[in-house]
Amino acid sequence: MLHLSQRQTLQQKLTPQQVQYLQLLQLPILALEQRIKAELEQNPLLEEVTEMEQVAEQADPKAEESQAQAEAESPAEPETAEQEAGEFSFEDFMNDDFDGYKTGTTTRDQEDRDEYPQPAEQNLIQRLTAQIGLLDFQPDEQTLADEILGNIDEDGYLRRELPLIIEDVNLGHRLALSNERGEAVLAKIQRLDPPGIGSRSLQECLLVQMELADCDETVRGFALKILRDLFEDFTMKHFEELARKLGLGFDDLREVLEAIRKLNPKPGEGELTPQQNYIIPDFTVERLDDEFIITLNDRNVPPLRINRRYREMLAQGKKRPAMNGVRDFLRKRFEAAKWFIASINQRRDTMMRVMRALVEKQREFFETGESLKPLIYRDIADIIQMDISTISRVVNGKYVQTEHGVFELRYFFSDKLTTDQGEEVSNKEVKKTIRAIIDGEDPHRPLSDDRIAAMLKADGLHIARRTVAKYREAMRIPVARLRRKI
Repeated sequence: MLHLSQRQTLQQKLTPQQVQYLQLLQLPILALEQRIKAELEQNPLLEEVTEMEQVAEQADPKAEESQAQAEAESPAEPETAEQEAGEFSFEDFMNDDFDGYKTGTTTRDQEDRDEYPQPAEQNLIQRLTAQIGLLDFQPDEQTLADEILGNIDEDGYLRRELPLIIEDVNLGHRLALSNERGEAVLAKIQRLDPPGIGSRSLQECLLVQMELADCDETVRGFALKILRDLFEDFTMKHFEELARKLGLGFDDLREVLEAIRKLNPKPGEGELTPQQNYIIPDFTVERLDDEFIITLNDRNVPPLRINRRYREMLAQGKKRPAMNGVRDFLRKRFEAAKWFIASINQRRDTMMRVMRALVEKQREFFETGESLKPLIYRDIADIIQMDISTISRVVNGKYVQTEHGVFELRYFFSDKLTTDQGEEVSNKEVKKTIRAIIDGEDPHRPLSDDRIAAMLKADGLHIARRTVAKYREAMRIPVARLRRKI
């Protein structure tokens, strides 16, 4: 038996336009530029305002309004018989030089938007391959060398066991390479530039580099003995044991250890392209007297508008049943372009509101570069009357350029700690205090986490030892034993 019933439910759903706005909101400036370029390619009704048109509009801002009013009073007549019949030529579709819906216009140099070609560069593997080509390898050894290069990780280490690599090469290419020949091939690779590349451990990496280092032979001999036979004492910083076993005074031992410290523990690290080596800030905050000028970095974001010729075609379709199919297509594209432009403008407004609230809450930091106050997403959300998820999308991956450097927006948010005097302190300020304590410690007797916690407690900050350890590790500061120096 069938039963009919009614049920009332409350659901929260996002429209496609809201989803598009949220997606654009979380994009950093470079990703936004690429997103706009893709939308311009996909939607024929969306077009970019040229620089000449921007200059003309700024010279006579009422010209566009007058032209639109004149067209409304005397509608344009079809130019040809083909257009009267509802047909349009290819030139009609290409000559889209009219105004319509558009984003805010900004003046900028056209050169800033050009994509400059980057010089051709060789990565680490390509450079190593070129060097291997100069060695006297047999064809089977060359095959093994190429396989070894393919197993080197980003730090420059060979993480896979060499016998397994040799076994795969023998099976895949029907060769008969022995482990001894494989070790010889690997030894030659490790002595290429950079030295130590393809090492299987830190000890092996430092040994190869020390063998090729340009230093005094006596110092090299002691350094090799430390790395080969006394590596555990070296890593544990048992300086007294090293001095006793080597028969050296502390001054001579210091010279040997200094030669080891100059070696590179990650020979494959440090390969940065020009694109990876720069941060493009999304905001710029400048101080003018007692006020802060906040600028959204959108000079490379092209002003957008909806092409007027297509809008005219959309209006004409109402009177011409033969154009219903074209009109439906144009209507969908028109709605998509209109919502995209609205999302861009809404993104700009939301980001500026968040940044203004952030500057107001952290005003002392923007003035002095210090005294960061505790701040959470909820505080900004309450000020601008938006959801916390919106603040998170604005903050994620965005940077601001200030007089004190370039900072990620996440940097300005932190939890709070309360002192004995009832004052709220940001945990970032506590980290800065811990770093200052460690920087001022005796290098011969570094402070333990317990001792640092006791010193902070004496200053009114009650922090547990494990919290000190967590903050120290977040700042990539080693434990006291590893900070010890001779």
